[in-house]
Amino acid sequence: MSTIDIKRKKGESFDAMFRRFSKRVQQSGKVLNVRSGRFFAKTPTKNKRKESKLRGQVIGAKRQYLIRTGKMSPADFKPKHRR
Repeated sequence: MSTIDIKRKKGESFDAMFRRFSKRVQQSGKVLNVRSGRFFAKTPTKNKRKESKLRGQVIGAKRQYLIRTGKMSPADFKPKHRR
């Protein structure tokens, strides 16, 4: 991991220097990297992955059937905006 070095410029206020530092940290992506490791998530087992994939295939087949028969349109399955 590289360090982020910020030196105070001549006549620069602390607030301005802190803004430059914050911007540099955000651009480096270090905050996202640290937050992503906050909670440990176990990788699913082979059986869980298989069950999940089969469930998705069944749901997809049902959706295709409903669209093909004209009972629903593809727009009905698009996610709705939430607040």
